[in-house]
Amino acid sequence: MDLIPRALRLLLDKDMIGFAGLWAEDGVMEFPFAPPGWPSRLEGRAAIEDYLRDYPKMLDIRSFPKQVVHETPDVLVAEFDAEGVVVATGKPYRASYIAVITVRDGEIAHYRDYWNPLLAQELAA
Repeated sequence: MDLIPRALRLLLDKDMIGFAGLWAEDGVMEFPFAPPGWPSRLEGRAAIEDYLRDYPKMLDIRSFPKQVVHETPDVLVAEFDAEGVVVATGKPYRASYIAVITVRDGEIAHYRDYWNPLLAQELAA
């Protein structure tokens, strides 16, 4: 399945509409470690698109040097590192992510994003 490489390519291209378009209309995105003031659950492609729209104004992701995908027929576990720049400060950004993704009919039905909530402080700076 090429879903993860395609998703990461869309992020590098800063095509957030295309990235959100990988979700099913009723798809869900969850952030179990979301800090206060950040959403912990988004329901529906439109909500995901709205949430992601301004992402490139916060982070300029330039590469994904680590990419590991574990596949089952309906669930992907993706481990990846993102490198780039925090737009507001110009400081380097590097973060490790783990995403557990349920796929239905080739679209993302459920995406659970495990990321370090302390990084949100850098983005809010």
